[in-house]
Amino acid sequence: MASINLQAVSVEFPIYDARTRSLKNRIIGAGAQALRRIEQASRNEVVVRALSDITLSLKDGDRIGLVGRNGAGKTTLLRVLSGIYEPPIGTIDIQGSVSSMTDITMGMDSDATGYDNIVMRGIFLGMSRAEARGKIPEIEEFTELGEHLSLPIRTYSTGMMLRLAFAISTCIQPEILIMDEMINAGDAHFMDKAKQRANNLVKSARILAIASHSADTIRGFCNKALLLHNGKVLNYGTVDEIMRDYNALAA
Repeated sequence: MASINLQAVSVEFPIYDARTRSLKNRIIGAGAQALRRIEQASRNEVVVRALSDITLSLKDGDRIGLVGRNGAGKTTLLRVLSGIYEPPIGTIDIQGSVSSMTDITMGMDSDATGYDNIVMRGIFLGMSRAEARGKIPEIEEFTELGEHLSLPIRTYSTGMMLRLAFAISTCIQPEILIMDEMINAGDAHFMDKAKQRANNLVKSARILAIASHSADTIRGFCNKALLLHNGKVLNYGTVDEIMRDYNALAA
C-alpha cells in the first residue's frame, strides 16, 4: 500500500544578509501574498514561511487537488509530498515509489547529450543505470527528437527540452504521482501524445496530488481537494466543497 503522512509540517526559507540587501525590495518582489508570511527572525535574517502546520494523510485511491491563489504554498507542498523538500519542522512519512512532475528537468546537464541525460535523469528518478538505458528506445520514439539526442541539450529549443524531460519523467510507473498543473510540452501534435501519456499515468497511480487553477482539471482527476491560503490549510474535503470555498476566496 502507498501512503503519505504529514504531521504539523512547516517550511521556512531564510533570507540571509537582509540588512545589507534591501529588505524593502525583497518584500515588494515577494508580493502581497508572501508579505504576511515574512518575519524578522533576527537582526540579519528574514524568514519566509511557505507552509505552516500542515497535517495531511493520503492513502491508496486518494486523488487530491491543491487549490489556492498564487503564492498560497501549493508548489512547496507538492515538493514536500514528493520528498524534494525535507521539512525542517514536523514529520513526513512516504511509503511507495514517487514520481514528481514539479521539476521535470531536475538532474539534467545542459552540456551532456540527450542520450546521456536519459540515463542521468533516470538514475535521479530511482532507476538503475541498466534500467535507464533500457528506456532509451521508448523515449527515442516518443520524443521524435531523432539525431538531436546525440547533441548537448544546451542546443535544444525550450520545446525540445520539455519533450525530453517529460518523456523521461513519465517512462516509469510510480505508485505516487505528484503534478504541478498539466504539462505543456510542445506543439499540438506532441501535446496530444503527452496528454494521453499523462492521463494513463494518472489513472494507474495509487495516489495522485496535483495543483491546478483549472476547475475542470481538479474535477476531472480528483476525489478530494485542499484549499491553501498564505501557507495554511483553510479547508480539506470534497472537490465541490473546496472549489466553492476557493471561488468565494478568489472573489
